[in-house]
Amino acid sequence: MAALRLIALSICLLASSSVFAQRWELFSSDEDAFRLMAPSGFGSTVEDVDYETEYEIVVPARIYSVEDDTGTYTVTVVDYRDSQRLHEERIEATDGAYISVYGEVEVRASMAFAAKKIRDRAETIEYDAYHYIARVDGHQLQTTNPDGTRTFAAIYLHRSKLYVIDAVVIAGSPRGGMFQQTFDFVGHDGNRIWYGAFRDPYKVLPPSGEAPLPPTRTD
Repeated sequence: MAALRLIALSICLLASSSVFAQRWELFSSDEDAFRLMAPSGFGSTVEDVDYETEYEIVVPARIYSVEDDTGTYTVTVVDYRDSQRLHEERIEATDGAYISVYGEVEVRASMAFAAKKIRDRAETIEYDAYHYIARVDGHQLQTTNPDGTRTFAAIYLHRSKLYVIDAVVIAGSPRGGMFQQTFDFVGHDGNRIWYGAFRDPYKVLPPSGEAPLPPTRTD
């Protein structure tokens, strides 16, 4: 999978030698622990929003974005860490006519819910499959929208935060693929996180919502 990712990224780079001439830069967020290559100015617009989940609770989200002449590039980070508490409050409000398991289901199903929203806005779907980064489970989509633009999206769930990488670009532009493919999770030292196994306990937050970040690597 890693080799395929590198091949895809190489194709994106070769297909557009002008990408770096148009000032793509490495963007990193300490607050949300990720980095990726993005058009210059990405992250200058950051919006805190309310995000309505599949089971109709409201959790905080942060949207990083930039728009240029090739399209719109966004990373949306949805914080599900309070999901269980919010669902338990709903149980109290409905005198028990609700079950607490949805607090966990909400988080585990968040990738599927985000992917459905991307499919719903598409006219055709060219790619729709499982993906992972550093053994963090995820999903990737490539679609064509009714107006002819292309969507390159990647979705990952890491430590009860949902990350939606979404580039909507003009037809024929390779830049959406580059935006989609260069995403990494990073630790406090700025290096990328690397899990030793898919069941690594670091990937799941304890009930307190806090736990040390896993080891990082520089390669």
